[in-house]
Amino acid sequence: MPKFIDLTREIYHRTPNYPGQPPIIKGVWKSHEDAFVDSGNVWGNSVHYFSMPDHGGTHLDAPRHFHKDATSIDKYPLENCYVKGICLDLRHMEARSIITPAHLQEAVEKSGLSIPKGGTILLCTGHHERTFPTPAYSSDNPGVSVEATEWLADQEIVSFGIDSMRPGPEEGDENALVHKACWERNITHMESLCNLESLIGIGEFLFVGFPLKFSEGTGSPIRAVAIIEE
Repeated sequence: MPKFIDLTREIYHRTPNYPGQPPIIKGVWKSHEDAFVDSGNVWGNSVHYFSMPDHGGTHLDAPRHFHKDATSIDKYPLENCYVKGICLDLRHMEARSIITPAHLQEAVEKSGLSIPKGGTILLCTGHHERTFPTPAYSSDNPGVSVEATEWLADQEIVSFGIDSMRPGPEEGDENALVHKACWERNITHMESLCNLESLIGIGEFLFVGFPLKFSEGTGSPIRAVAIIEE
């Protein structure tokens, strides 16, 4: 039987979210008790509701996020969401530090793994494990540089993922320029992954992370899962 490893943050009311974006709101629209009364005491069907940005929680950035004329999330190729993957150990990176191509190359060599062409690379910085859900989660992450983003694109992958709410560092323009580099190099990324520590040392896996079909969306929450054949 294959082993499933959940890499997805839980969505709950007021989940920590990217600064400046709408909050994640989750509530009970109708309780079992209310529904039971409304049905004439036949049965109670509870309904919850939520409101969130399309970049809330663990999510995939659509190319539309990077450029107004790019592919929206409802048209993003599903085959890019069902790919081989590897996870690199970058837990030694300090808070707010910049991940360079040299750091990535060193991590690949240390892992002993081959980068899957057409696949994904997940970057375990340990940031979620160290800081979530404290305020530091929204600001203190290590992040890739533009050069590191280009290095990732050179590996012929379709995406990369990271365990923080942005791919680049918080300070300055680097994070915006990383997004721009993704557009220019035709790759994308996933943010707010978690539990990546579980993937260190296990080798190659199958990564699955399908988006919701938001019309003209710039991104979408995903249920990110690594599947390991045992």
